[in-house]
Amino acid sequence: MPQHADLIVTNAVVYTCDLAQEWAEAFAVADGEIIAVGNAADIGALSTSETEVVDVDGRMVMPGLCDVHTHLGSGGMQAAWELSLLPTDTLDEILAKVRDRAASLAPGEWVVGGVIGSPILEAAAKGGFLQALDEAGAGHPVLLRDESWHNRLINSRALEIIGVEKGTPDPEGGKYVLDAHGELTGVLQELASKVAEDAMAASVENPEERLRVAFRTALRMVNSFGITAAQDAAILEHNLRALADLDDKGELTAWVVGSLPSRPFFEEGAVGEELYAVAGNHRRTHVRPDFIKLFLDGVPMTRTSAMLSPYICHGDHEDPDFKGEPYLSLDDVVKELERCCELGLGAKLHCAGDGSVRLALDAIERVRKTRGDGPIFQIAHVVYVDPEDIPRFAPLGVVADASPYIWFPSVIQDSCANQVPGATFERSFPCRDLVDSGALLAAGSDWPVVPLPNPWFGIETLVTRANPDPAVPGELNPAQRLSLPEAIAVFTRNPAKAMGLGDKIGAIQPGRSADFIVLNHNLFEIEPNTIHQTQVLATYFEGRQVYDSAA
Repeated sequence: MPQHADLIVTNAVVYTCDLAQEWAEAFAVADGEIIAVGNAADIGALSTSETEVVDVDGRMVMPGLCDVHTHLGSGGMQAAWELSLLPTDTLDEILAKVRDRAASLAPGEWVVGGVIGSPILEAAAKGGFLQALDEAGAGHPVLLRDESWHNRLINSRALEIIGVEKGTPDPEGGKYVLDAHGELTGVLQELASKVAEDAMAASVENPEERLRVAFRTALRMVNSFGITAAQDAAILEHNLRALADLDDKGELTAWVVGSLPSRPFFEEGAVGEELYAVAGNHRRTHVRPDFIKLFLDGVPMTRTSAMLSPYICHGDHEDPDFKGEPYLSLDDVVKELERCCELGLGAKLHCAGDGSVRLALDAIERVRKTRGDGPIFQIAHVVYVDPEDIPRFAPLGVVADASPYIWFPSVIQDSCANQVPGATFERSFPCRDLVDSGALLAAGSDWPVVPLPNPWFGIETLVTRANPDPAVPGELNPAQRLSLPEAIAVFTRNPAKAMGLGDKIGAIQPGRSADFIVLNHNLFEIEPNTIHQTQVLATYFEGRQVYDSAA
């Protein structure tokens, strides 16, 4: 055992997330790493006159949390610079917020915000919203993102700027939505959103400084919730450059694993081979561009997810046999995964439908047969998984990347239920079955799809399968509940392993980074439906305090 420590945490209830030693009273840190875990007397013996001793007064301490699926740049940008909307906002509330923001802007500036709920987007897609949005925008271009971040609602001024009018051809991979009379509605689906995003981004002055502020804002926010590691689910070179700069200055207060889009994304920037070639230039101790991001489909709310069973048919205007179409063929996916193996990179595969999940598993199975265990493959978001496919995850070494923030009864689920066949919807987010099958289940927020990257909502929802808001009744597939220890693992050691950092983070254990948090209460002594009330009193990253609730 080492003879001295830089930092000792004592008088604590330490939940280590180390299966070999789940509980402890104290632990010691030297040079940013945990060097010993045990009882207070033994750990105290490592103290010297120069050791900082943190007495937490009997509070619960646990490892820093991990978010395996987030968008730090986008989330920070929205929090720092943009209009905040809630998915539960009504049309009148949205218009009022747009009107207020427009009044504060210089002439010609864009009103940018999100997220708007799927019901609003569905209604807008039928037409009749543009005039109200134009009036609220008061001459400013308006761009609002939906809760999936796959679609946008823009006004007439924004349509004019991007050169879209009635009869303009749809861009590849996207759609300018028309109403029943063939008129533009302002709704943009999938890669049509990129056209508007690019135009808005081109109008921004000093984008590099805005991005630095965005990342600093994002880091403060995630640290305040106890997050010390995150996988950015789709990251471009300018984001990597900003993160590397922060790490070089000692200002990066979380491990960040990057996922490099293989094909055009919602932001402007190099993708695919061009991005893979330069991403390594921005690798740092805490910045790791180690994954490729593949989109196999869209989202169920707009019927762009690939399903095994037909979507609900709402009338003669819809094909009763329509199941959605995957964006890539089986051969395409195999080719992309083979390239991952050649580059030594993992893959995060967006699969919002059970059809795309099966496609991903079929491709991974082919690659595993020829390449062996190879890199880490993650399937996001495991919303719908056919029961026949659940036992395939563990043998293929596939991570189930889940988003417990969005699966409880909510606006987004109401929209899904209006599109996805009942038998499929009732099997939503099969967490219990995945864990019991031996699959590695790891959780992510998908922030800013959700308003805040608050992991305590996710942990609670894994346990209760209910909305933390008592005003929203019901449970979603309650047979899939997890125990509290299982839910905590889904936010600690599981995502650490899923991100390729399993030997560095995710547990309070000798040899791991000293990333830990102090809580206001013991999670094991409270009711499950109050977990969302958890407050992080302090967050430490590599033994250095990076968040203090008192401050």
